[in-house]
Amino acid sequence: MSEVASPPPLVVVPGDDLADQSRGLLIEGPEWISSHWPEIAVALAAGCVIYLLLQFLKRWAQRVCERGEGVANWYSILGRALAKTGQLFMITASARIVVGYSEAPPAITATVTFLFTIAAVFQAAIWAREIVFGAIEHRTRDETYQGQALASALGIIRLLVTIALFAIAAVVVLSNLGVNVTGLLAGLGVGGIAIGLAAQGIFADLFAALAILLDKPFRLGDSISYDKGSGSGEVEAIGLKSTRIRGPNGEQRIVANRKLLDFEILNTTRRARNRFKFDFHIGYATPPELIRRLPTLLKAVVESEGYTLVHGGVNGFSDNGLSYDLEFESITTDFPPEARDQVAAAVLTCLREHDVSFAYPTTVNLLAKKTKPAPPARAPERV
Repeated sequence: MSEVASPPPLVVVPGDDLADQSRGLLIEGPEWISSHWPEIAVALAAGCVIYLLLQFLKRWAQRVCERGEGVANWYSILGRALAKTGQLFMITASARIVVGYSEAPPAITATVTFLFTIAAVFQAAIWAREIVFGAIEHRTRDETYQGQALASALGIIRLLVTIALFAIAAVVVLSNLGVNVTGLLAGLGVGGIAIGLAAQGIFADLFAALAILLDKPFRLGDSISYDKGSGSGEVEAIGLKSTRIRGPNGEQRIVANRKLLDFEILNTTRRARNRFKFDFHIGYATPPELIRRLPTLLKAVVESEGYTLVHGGVNGFSDNGLSYDLEFESITTDFPPEARDQVAAAVLTCLREHDVSFAYPTTVNLLAKKTKPAPPARAPERV
């Protein structure tokens, strides 16, 4: 009798059905264990070491988060991300090392690789999500931004980032499994464009709100002016669609975030210094020697009040007298309301001490002198 040839080994790939995979594992599993047990033992030891190392990193990251460091620096942000490492990823990573070193049968290798791919892709999505969340919270951790607007904005950011990352992870997994994802990507792209066009205004204001929270052109309580100075007030609230500003007359102005960022915004609260200017006229009768000394005298007066002279001198001739300007600024951001009154009183005192008079607008009316009409000529007398 001729010997019956043994059937070829069963090669199972992730595309086979579950019954074929189970049959392949039952046939090849025991043979593999009995013939490769030394390699399997070494690989299991290496897998345990990898698992314990990942557990150690996770515990260390959890301790970093429990110390209260929060998102103070990137060290804490990475620690919080590592603390989200899942058990499934650690187990599949260890198993992948075991089957790779111990020359496992194709059925076992394919199964472990399949599970590891899914776990690794979604674990990477979780790490990326935590890093993005940490970076955003680190940027917006200023207590002046805490409130309902920040909570709502961060909630929307978390939702959008989570959907985007896990959608990418799902596409990557399907692509690795041999699924044609071209149609899926096209459908997602068309759907995203349609949603973006339908809610263009809402998304524009939403992203403008996120830009305000992240870039911080102004904060709650700041005094700002916008639209070339036609609008001004104190920022009371930063919402998802609009910013509320308390106007100088007590009214509340509601400006769309997108429109507000289109303007040039002057943040007067964050100014490095404050500046003010006086314009006046002095009489033409002022001696030229005194006019030359006036800048030095005015500088001493302004500095005696604790401010810095920017410019003080004649800037032209006018019908009312010599045109003069005095511009001064504060050394720091502190500029009390009475500063102008104090400087004005000091300047007036200095001018009076040196007999410098202000020129006043005057009007001269020239009237013609009335003359009596000449008497009519008399006719000559006849002789």
